[in-house]
Amino acid sequence: MSRVKVVSLDMEGTLIDHSFSNAIWEHEIPRLYAEKHGCDAEAALAHVKEEYASVGEGRAEWYDVDYWFRRLELEADWRKLIRERVGLIHVYPDAAEALRRLRWAYPVIVSSNTIREFLELQVEAVGGRFARVFSAPSDFGTVKKDSGFYRRVLDALGLKPFEMAHVGDHREFDYRAAKSLGLEAYHLDRSGEAVGFDTVRDLLEFADRLVDA
Repeated sequence: MSRVKVVSLDMEGTLIDHSFSNAIWEHEIPRLYAEKHGCDAEAALAHVKEEYASVGEGRAEWYDVDYWFRRLELEADWRKLIRERVGLIHVYPDAAEALRRLRWAYPVIVSSNTIREFLELQVEAVGGRFARVFSAPSDFGTVKKDSGFYRRVLDALGLKPFEMAHVGDHREFDYRAAKSLGLEAYHLDRSGEAVGFDTVRDLLEFADRLVDA
């Protein structure tokens, strides 16, 4: 019988797709950079991507829009910008039913690499009602690349590793990092390409594993 007491979900790539973030990182920031520095769109995008790569997804700064606006010398109000793009937050079709089933049995939290300003808008789009929402960069100045983040979440909730289940689409950050600490971790692969007992194809399959356990 499962000893899980709390269910943790990633946000982007799990509950919502990447349309919103991609619009900010790959369109709006390069557009503003082109306007500020007087270069064409193609050159701006290439330069901005080089800057992103120089930091890498393993550092908290990579997810921090305020950091990038300062680094790239952009003058627009990025908080206003992201609010104006909330229509691009697309919730996966299986999310609502999976959340309904999971919430019937467990407190459900969000554990994400996304900064809190993004998460607040995304949680509202998904429907809210999460027991807790954790942002690795905003709350702890870190990312989900190792077990340290999950240890902090467990400590905040007063749980042992085996008492929390987590699912997300990033094999390293959501699955291996959580699994290494002893969580009941699952890798969400909507493409159907990955295989393994701990791999699920959608959130309904994940709910099946937890609710019927």
